[in-house]
Order: sequence, then structure tokens, then C-alpha cells
Amino acid sequence: MAVKIRLARHGKKGFAFYHIVAADSRAPRDGKFIEKLGTYNPNTNPATIDLNFEKALGWLLKGAQPTDTCRAILSYKGVMYKKHLLGGVAKGAFTEAEAEARFNKWLEAKVGKIEAKSNKLASDAKSAQKARLAAETKVNEERAKAIAEKKAAAEAAAKEAAEAAAAEAPAEGAEAPAEA
Repeated sequence: MAVKIRLARHGKKGFAFYHIVAADSRAPRDGKFIEKLGTYNPNTNPATIDLNFEKALGWLLKGAQPTDTCRAILSYKGVMYKKHLLGGVAKGAFTEAEAEARFNKWLEAKVGKIEAKSNKLASDAKSAQKARLAAETKVNEERAKAIAEKKAAAEAAAKEAAEAAAAEAPAEGAEAPAEA
């Protein structure tokens, strides 16, 4: 029986959520599986991966073949690198302690990269929000200025009309006694 490590799709239409499973290669995608190894949610940024490292490594060492996407996920989490290092230990290239030290060094670098990406995404979101707020403030100021100009023009027109009416009223009043 050929075992594959692959994704089993769950979730609703357009919003997929996957289980990482070890399954017989002949079984349907979302059908029967041997063991669940973790979950993968591509809807978040960065994607959320919850993986049982030891189980995944165990299946790889037993000969399970990951699909392309699962290979990328396992590589991202370090399972493939750990398998590579254990292969070097088995061949006698270096000791198990040295392999563990190399893996821990890689893991620390990986955590640093992930934190940097998360921080960058957060700072980009804050700067985008500040830019939107600044643009909105500018538009509001322009609107307030336009309203103030309209109001001033209306007041000036009303004042002119009042002055014109005042100028006409005494002129009419002066002519009326002259006619009498």
C-alpha cells in the first residue's frame, strides 16, 4: 500500500480549510485516511499551519510520499530538513548532536523571518490606515472650505440684496413726498 501525505479539503465553498493527512494513495481526496497530521488554513495572512512534527517525520521516515503542496508545507515547518539531517546521521556524515544543533539554528532563523513578516504586515496595515485617515481628513477640510465659501457667498448676496432694498426704500420714500 503506497502512503501519501496530502491535503483533505474541508470548509465552505470559496473558503477552504485543509487537514494534513497520511492516506492510502488510492483513497479519495476527502475520503478515508490513516492518520491526521495537522491542519492548514490558507485564508489567514500568513497562512496558519498546525502540524504534529513527530508524526509527520515518522511517516516520512517510513516512506510516505508528500504531494507537492504538502512537501512545501513540511519544508516550511522544517520536517523535510530534519529528515535530511537524520539521513546524514544514518550515513555517518555527522553526529546526532550536531544535526540537532543545525536544526535548532535553522529553526531560530525561521522564527525570526516569520516574526519579521508579521511585524511588516502589521506596520503596513497601520501606515495604510494612517494614509486613509489623512486622505479622509483632507477631503473633509475641502468640503468644510467649500461649505464656508458657499455660506459666505450666500451671506454676501443677502447683504447686497438688503443694501439694494434699503437703497430703493429711501429713494421711493423721497419721491413719494415730492409727488404729493
